[in-house]
Amino acid sequence: MSTTNPNISNPRDILNQSAMTRLQIFVVSITVALNALDGFDLLAISFASPGITSEWRIDKVALGVVLSMEFVGMGIGSLALGGFADKIGRRPTILACLTLMTIGMFMATTATNVIELSIWRVLTGFGIGGMLAAVNALATEFSNLKVRYLSVSLMAIGYPIGGVVGGMMARNLLAAHDWRSVFYLGGCITAFFIPLFYFMVPESPLWLTLKQPKNALEKINKALTRMGHQTVAMLPTVSESSSKTSIKDIFSPKLIKATVLVTLVYFLHVMTFYFILKWLPKIVADMGYSAALSAGVLIWANVGGLLGGAVFGLLTLRFKLKPLMISILLFSVIFVILFGQTSVDLSRISLLAAMASFFTNAGMVGIYTLFAQAFPTQTRGFGTGFAIGIGRSGAILSPILVGLFFNSGLGLSTVAIIMAMGSLLALAALLLLKSNAENDVEV
Repeated sequence: MSTTNPNISNPRDILNQSAMTRLQIFVVSITVALNALDGFDLLAISFASPGITSEWRIDKVALGVVLSMEFVGMGIGSLALGGFADKIGRRPTILACLTLMTIGMFMATTATNVIELSIWRVLTGFGIGGMLAAVNALATEFSNLKVRYLSVSLMAIGYPIGGVVGGMMARNLLAAHDWRSVFYLGGCITAFFIPLFYFMVPESPLWLTLKQPKNALEKINKALTRMGHQTVAMLPTVSESSSKTSIKDIFSPKLIKATVLVTLVYFLHVMTFYFILKWLPKIVADMGYSAALSAGVLIWANVGGLLGGAVFGLLTLRFKLKPLMISILLFSVIFVILFGQTSVDLSRISLLAAMASFFTNAGMVGIYTLFAQAFPTQTRGFGTGFAIGIGRSGAILSPILVGLFFNSGLGLSTVAIIMAMGSLLALAALLLLKSNAENDVEV
């Protein structure tokens, strides 16, 4: 049973210093599941791409455009809805994003051409973009100091979990049904999370402490009680500048360098990351394998990504983030290039795809951890949303560029070398980034 401590008025101190409780672990688990949902929703188009190409008889350039459309929506959604997560709260933002994603997934099944499908993929991406900014903040703010970076890392590996679990289901569906079945599956699962999240996850006590909306103390104490923590008798005094947020805050002298650099790291590495995930089924299909077998290779890639993210999260408990990220990005470059040297042997393709994804996804997990480290509570949604929104232009460019490269006659080995340079340049940008301690940023 919780008690009130009159000497503690900042829930931040309680959450930072207390052991993780069941509700906190559940909330972090929910962020993992939501990111898994994002992972499946984003990869649904990759699983469906061989069937779409066959039915509509579109070339690789047109397919590259379709594969990029959700990233257009993600960029817009991250910029627009990331700010809402700071202004109106993490909880309503996530619920709105889930609704948009559900509509987009179901409506994709009604598309009869590239333009219609692109519109619904943009809408789905819009919801996913806002979701990513909000769940990153949620995982950070429901964790104590000891496991904060581990929690964010676990949240981030939800992406390949969605690819693995969803991919297995998609492979079975594609063996008996057409590509639309993948979107029906995604829509049903996304809709399921709306009531689950609404009834089970409270608003972030740290956000409520900072913003102090009506009945903030009551809501905070209710959340703390549900978590099994002591309550507070009063709220801390916050400055007007802290409680009011604006996009310009992330460009203040204190944060501008970190904002620019983490955005640049994300932009560059994501180009390499989505080369594998977006084009892998089509690359395998062009080697003569069926859509179901092509989806199976993508599953192995996501297994590799899942293991890479999990290992990275555990390593954050023992090693500093920056040198760990430098090593991960270097290995990303190496294994993406090696993937490009693959033969038509399915086992070899699967192994190299898994190894490349092991390191590229570990890099993505590390970047989400950088977001949590770089931005304080009052700008975490804005900052993460901005970095994802601008950085996702790299994800938009990646499938299109790869399609153009292939259409120009370049082989897989050459394209892989070119696309691996994204991670190499991200590494160079990372070398210029200071740690949160050096930036004096409170997390």
